[in-house]
Amino acid sequence: MAANGLLPADFLLPSGVDMSKWSVIACDQFTSDRDYWTRVEKTVGNNPSTLHAILPEVYLGDPDVQFRIERLQAAMSEYLRMDLFRPYHGYVYVERTLNNGVIRRGIVGLIDLEDYSYESRSESPIRSTEQTVLERIPPRLNIRKNSPLEIPHVIMLFDDPCDTVMSAIDTRKDSYELLYDFELMENGGHITGWLLDRDEQCRVRKAFSSLAQSRSMAFAVGDGNHSLAAAKSSYELLKKDLPAEEYLVHPARYALVEAVNLHDPAMQFEPIHRIIFDVDTDDLLNSMEKFFDRTPGFDSGDSPACCLSFKYIKGGKAGEITVRTPHHTLPVAALQDFLDHYLSSVGGKIDYIHGEETLKALAANPGSIGFLLPPIDKSTLFDDVIRNGAFPRKTFSCGNAEDKRYYLECRRIVP
Repeated sequence: MAANGLLPADFLLPSGVDMSKWSVIACDQFTSDRDYWTRVEKTVGNNPSTLHAILPEVYLGDPDVQFRIERLQAAMSEYLRMDLFRPYHGYVYVERTLNNGVIRRGIVGLIDLEDYSYESRSESPIRSTEQTVLERIPPRLNIRKNSPLEIPHVIMLFDDPCDTVMSAIDTRKDSYELLYDFELMENGGHITGWLLDRDEQCRVRKAFSSLAQSRSMAFAVGDGNHSLAAAKSSYELLKKDLPAEEYLVHPARYALVEAVNLHDPAMQFEPIHRIIFDVDTDDLLNSMEKFFDRTPGFDSGDSPACCLSFKYIKGGKAGEITVRTPHHTLPVAALQDFLDHYLSSVGGKIDYIHGEETLKALAANPGSIGFLLPPIDKSTLFDDVIRNGAFPRKTFSCGNAEDKRYYLECRRIVP
């Protein structure tokens, strides 16, 4: 299947609202930090905000989760009813000034879900970079199926070492319509967005189409993999209920994303650390050594063993454990293999943490242990995924937690 590249979008932006309160960080951030989301709720109050139209995943296990879902869906409908939005068509050129002062450039547009698959060994033009946890799709699907709007936080990566897409935009950006320009809450930095004019839209579309035709993988999902997987699942369900002439033109066939060049200097890959709660930490470390020593094939000589070291934090103190395994070369793959085995056998809970300081704070609590993981080399990402398939789940993150995409643009996903 030939990829469509990135397409211009019909999208919505709120009019006459405090944008700093409208825009909040992706729902899958700070999943063990209720204080963060409590602060956001206090900041937003009753003002129009994407906070009222999303479900922060810190609340996924709460008994009132279904009520929260129904409330956010009602908020979307209310925002549409009160004519909160102004419609636009085209691409949004985005500059996000991160906390370190570096500017990350992106373009908001549509991908065709016909071109996307979240299967680990997919050969589709648009692929996941990390394994999809199927159990994480249903909650997102439950939200999407009765929602009139799509409010995305997906960052899509494209491989453009010569900067053919972005190079001409920056010099002309002041001639484009300014859509927004404001400070993001909670140390999110600054964000500015412009609507590209028709000539630039045509050039950008051709540039993306050319990139898409030049290699077997046009885009790789950088952030928001499970939300995009839910969008795909929702569309596949729609295809079962509608004839082809209807589902092929349905707005749910597409997903709104921000596309960022893999080679953008601001696109830094950060490791995603692991925190384990409610376990005997000494037993976990002892079991870890035994697990790898007993790995089938370790003593057989069938494959050479690789030494992997893992830095951990527990009780406010740091340590390191080294193991040998013949089956893993990536530390994250080895660690996740063990943790899945241990937690299924012994119990305990796992969370995935962006940021070393957050991990250290959580690992100071009794019965908790955090594992610090190293980053991966982004320059080989596309080739690695094409050759080996998706990485283990939660391998890397596109920047620090505060640098994640904030919700901003919206799009109707019902006719």
